Amino acid sequence: MSELTIQCPKCANEIELTEQLAGPMVADLQATFNAELAKREADAAQALAAAKAQAKELAKAETLAEQAALEERIKAQDEKLKEAQSAQAAALKREQQLKDKEAEMELTLQKMLAQERPAMAEKLARDAEAKAGLKLAEQAQVMEGMKRQIEALKQKSEQGSMQTQGEAAEIVLEETLAAAFPIDEFVPVAKGVSGADVRQDVIGPSGKAGSILWESKRTKNWTAGWLAKLRDDQRASGCEIAVITSHALPEGVDSFGIVEGIWVCSPRYAVPLATSLRQGLIDVAGAKGRAMGQETKMEMIYDYLTGTQFKQRVDAIVERFEDMQDNLRKERVFIEKQWALRAKQIDLVIASTVGMHGDLQGIAGRSMPEIESVEALLIEKDG
Repeated sequence: MSELTIQCPKCANEIELTEQLAGPMVADLQATFNAELAKREADAAQALAAAKAQAKELAKAETLAEQAALEERIKAQDEKLKEAQSAQAAALKREQQLKDKEAEMELTLQKMLAQERPAMAEKLARDAEAKAGLKLAEQAQVMEGMKRQIEALKQKSEQGSMQTQGEAAEIVLEETLAAAFPIDEFVPVAKGVSGADVRQDVIGPSGKAGSILWESKRTKNWTAGWLAKLRDDQRASGCEIAVITSHALPEGVDSFGIVEGIWVCSPRYAVPLATSLRQGLIDVAGAKGRAMGQETKMEMIYDYLTGTQFKQRVDAIVERFEDMQDNLRKERVFIEKQWALRAKQIDLVIASTVGMHGDLQGIAGRSMPEIESVEALLIEKDG
């Protein structure tokens, strides 16, 4: 029995669908379904055809738009090309015009130059002279600056460090004094120790007669503070006399003098001043030995050593010393000149004598006797 049933709309009874009863209905439904399917396929085909047609239309429209845009670009490029060609033509025309004007101006300039060449040559000559003068002035300024720099470097090189110069001046002073007074004792102050440079212990007939404290300076300018410092050093060392040797001297002192109880002198006056001072110390020491307890005489001697009369006597000694040195230098120069002149004359005489002897030997040959004195001159000359 078939399980397919239908209900009657009127009596509500269920009616079994048999093959005979359902066949026409199924066929009808099949036909209706097929018709509907065919219609839908036709509609889909029509829609697909319409879509294809529309797509073609769109593609065609896009192609036309692109072609139009391309044509517009080509047209714009053509316009730009025409403008560029026009601009190039105008530029070539302007260039030719400029060349023509340049040629015309050059011709005009050559004519002007030909007319003004003498005046220009004169002006150029004046300018060249002015520039040469200016250049010479600049070179002179540069040379002057370089000269100042060289002088400064030379001065700096000559001066060196203050410490090195001080040590060198101290050594020179000590060696000079030691050579002049070999019997005295000289005690240099050690490096790094506060004090003067050299202490000279004067040795007299009865032994040590006193001490002189020496301080050497080698600067361009005088410093008043040196005096106070050396007085302190003098008190600390117990020396009777203190001396500063310096190339730069205080105002009012040309060669040597006493300033605020301190002797000051140029280095060249160190030896003559030391000679006078040490002699004074020896005299004072001798006076002490001869008159012990006579304080008045000691004060007189001290006043004498620090007074004007003693300075004048020292001046006289130094002046005589300088005169003797000058005379000695002059005599030495004169003697050296005379010696050189006589040596030259002797050499000429020897050369002439030897030459004459040679001439005679060339004439006389072996018959010419040997002259021993001439042979000795030859040996001495060759030696």
